[in-house]
Amino acid sequence: LVLELNQVIIPTYGTVPDQQNLHTPEWVDFDDKTDSLFFKDGQRRIDFVLVYEDETKKMTHKRSDRKKHKRKRQVYESNLINNGLHLEATRSVLDEKLVFVKVHAPWEVLCTYAEVMHIKLPLQHNDLKTRDSAFNWFSRFFRVDENIIKPEQEFFTAPFQKEHLSNFYIQDKDTFFNPATRSRIVHFILSRVEYATKNNVKKFGINKLLDTGIYKAAFPLHDSSFRHPSTDPNCPSERYLLYREWAHPKNIFKLQPLDFIRKYYGEKIGIYFAWLGFYTNMLTVAAVVGVGCFLYGCLTKDNCTWSQEVCDPNIGGNIIMCPQCDKVCTYWNLTITCESSKKLCIFDSFGTLVFAVFMGIWVTFFLEFWKRRQAELEYEWDTVEYLEQEEQVRPEYEARCTHVVMNEITQQEEHVPYTACGKCVRMTFCTSAIFFWILLIIASVVGIIVYRLSVFLVFSAKLSQHISGTEAIRKYLTPQTATSVTASLISFVVIMILNTIYEKVAILITDFELPRTQTDYENSLTTKMFLFQFVNYYSSCFYIAFFKGKFVGHPGSPVYWLGKYRNEECDPGGCLLELTTQLAIIVGGKAIWNNIQEVLLPLVKNLIGRYSAAARSEKVVPRWEHDYHLQPIGKLGLFYEYLEMVIQFGFVTLFVASFPLAPLLALINNMLEIRLDAWKLTTQFRRMVPQKAQDIGAWQPILQGIAILAVVTNAMIIAFTSDMIPRLVYYWSFSVPPYGSHSSHTMKGYINSTLSVFNVSDFKNASKPFSSWFGNRTTCRQVSNKHLYRDLRYPPGHQHQYEHNIYYWHVIAAKLAFIIVMEHVIYFVKFIISYVIPDVSQKTKSKVKREKYLTQKLLHENDLKGVKKNMGKIADKIIKGAHSTFRPKDE
Repeated sequence: LVLELNQVIIPTYGTVPDQQNLHTPEWVDFDDKTDSLFFKDGQRRIDFVLVYEDETKKMTHKRSDRKKHKRKRQVYESNLINNGLHLEATRSVLDEKLVFVKVHAPWEVLCTYAEVMHIKLPLQHNDLKTRDSAFNWFSRFFRVDENIIKPEQEFFTAPFQKEHLSNFYIQDKDTFFNPATRSRIVHFILSRVEYATKNNVKKFGINKLLDTGIYKAAFPLHDSSFRHPSTDPNCPSERYLLYREWAHPKNIFKLQPLDFIRKYYGEKIGIYFAWLGFYTNMLTVAAVVGVGCFLYGCLTKDNCTWSQEVCDPNIGGNIIMCPQCDKVCTYWNLTITCESSKKLCIFDSFGTLVFAVFMGIWVTFFLEFWKRRQAELEYEWDTVEYLEQEEQVRPEYEARCTHVVMNEITQQEEHVPYTACGKCVRMTFCTSAIFFWILLIIASVVGIIVYRLSVFLVFSAKLSQHISGTEAIRKYLTPQTATSVTASLISFVVIMILNTIYEKVAILITDFELPRTQTDYENSLTTKMFLFQFVNYYSSCFYIAFFKGKFVGHPGSPVYWLGKYRNEECDPGGCLLELTTQLAIIVGGKAIWNNIQEVLLPLVKNLIGRYSAAARSEKVVPRWEHDYHLQPIGKLGLFYEYLEMVIQFGFVTLFVASFPLAPLLALINNMLEIRLDAWKLTTQFRRMVPQKAQDIGAWQPILQGIAILAVVTNAMIIAFTSDMIPRLVYYWSFSVPPYGSHSSHTMKGYINSTLSVFNVSDFKNASKPFSSWFGNRTTCRQVSNKHLYRDLRYPPGHQHQYEHNIYYWHVIAAKLAFIIVMEHVIYFVKFIISYVIPDVSQKTKSKVKREKYLTQKLLHENDLKGVKKNMGKIADKIIKGAHSTFRPKDE
């Protein structure tokens, strides 16, 4: 967008225009009205505040630098005044170096830029009848009292046009543009006003002035304290109401006042809390089903035959297992895994299968119903056509538009920041950088795997477990458990460190790409950050779920990593319990870390600032100075809030087959998260610049991608990580003739059937354990000098000894068949659901059509009537003139 503005610009840094050509703000003293949101005259509303340090009172920079900063700031403020803004400067009450410049946009400026920005404003009241939902009687117990926060009036709206001013619903010019819209318009001007030129390159925008330290802060004001209502009768105290009815912990079970949030903070924050609230409500259903499946596992664990065999001293007690590493590891008794096998019965049950199928369908309902809800909000909040009409080009993009190209559609020349070749070079560089950093993440995961392989040897030696030992701790602190927990903790620390690095890398890459609009910028950054975070958070879980214990060979011929480290083996019950441990540590640690980072740090900083300010002075402090001492929201705003929730969504859906309580934990976390985010925004941070947002942006396709991937991962977890398929194959095929000896289908003998026999004499020297065999003791099968290992292979002495047996191939076929059937069934159901549930409800479609009809009628037909009326008057005059011309003379 090119604005034809008559501005005063510094031509070079070495020359200064005549000071008389510069307009300066009006200087006033603070009038002790602490809650006032107006200039000293009490009439002009403060729409924005700029804060800087007086160059004459600070000695931290060179004198020449101070002069440059002062010149740029003076020119910038002069150009703001040239653009029609009103400026009023007031020195700080607590710190004489600080100066607060208050900005007011008068009616004419608001109208001009509302038209430039295509802001939609009210035409008339919404006259469509709405039917109350059948659940209104129930939901009213959870809604905010309408006597406290009154429902917003619904209007039909249209993009503002000054020439049609009389058609808009204007009762009061002071309230026609609400504070959020006023702040957005002023910020739009602040972002595009120039302050200098250097080498024919224009320097402009408040963001650059903030980055260079010329201004210390720029923000719109909160309208009151959050602790008490405003003493000024002209201030609505909406911040106080938001804190009391939304952010306060007592409202944890109440529905959010979304329209009020949107009115105060803008559509971008409103759509985030709408999505988070909708996601949390949907989690309630998933949590109930998950708890039901968990309770089913708890109730049926005592009937778990294979766990009973592991714990039975006559069965598991007589089974001696192979060492799980070379030389230092010793033989061990299967009963050591008794406790873990009992826990595994809870998670690895038939209920888990039902829950995995349910979650594959649940996520489809969640996404489809969110699309409908999002469409309703798009209409109600006037963002249906936002992207096509309102969004402006980023100032950083405009500043680089030096190349001229021909637009294929308009056949007119337009300015772009780079040529087609330059764009290809940028995309190639950015793509290469992204892949490089993702490979670096994978390298760190490989490092964790090497740690697991090497430290297992140490734990096996230090935590040696003799078959005749009786220590109770041995049942819990096994080498596998110690390795898993320490590796998970180290993995979590590495994840947190890498997150900090990749955040800066992703921002640098996106800045180099130079996206055209803010939405393009955020979508591009979102995609990069999620790719990084996806690999960073989930790679260790994918390793445990799909790779650990899958390629270990057998004791006579183990498989080695990097030719040195012997591959890890799973617990005899499988790796499912370890995957659950990994998820619990990462998800729990992430939640604690995020709360410390997002809540405690701003709180501590604000407390320090508040007490230090109180120690200096007991004077009355104005609203703008109170807000200045709050924490800035950050350039990326809600990006990290979305990222945190989407990563959680991935844990809830991708690996839910291993932990059915994940939705319950996510539900509890989100109920707290909504109030913590609300409390943080309302009490600890400066007010954000209200921004438009049509939807949740790039997060929508990311959620859809996770939903599709979740079906595959859960099917593979059940097939390859859990022990469900081998148990079913044994129950239906190998427990009865011709493969089994039982007369009816049973799980008895399952443990023996899945543990292959290995002859001690077949150990290679490189892997032969140091510990000696315990005399002539035999296994439970009474096979002398032989022991067991977890696999499905032929025993020694067989013509195909140590090769996979027929049971193994039956299990593989069953696993592949299960994956194919489960995926196809769930995808088919997902397709039916997506087809049956339209993205936009019929009620919303009717409202959109009605609004378009009224817009055409009010804005276009009225003009046409005016033209006809004027044409009629002209025609009457012509007829009268013609009649008098041809009148007979005798008349």
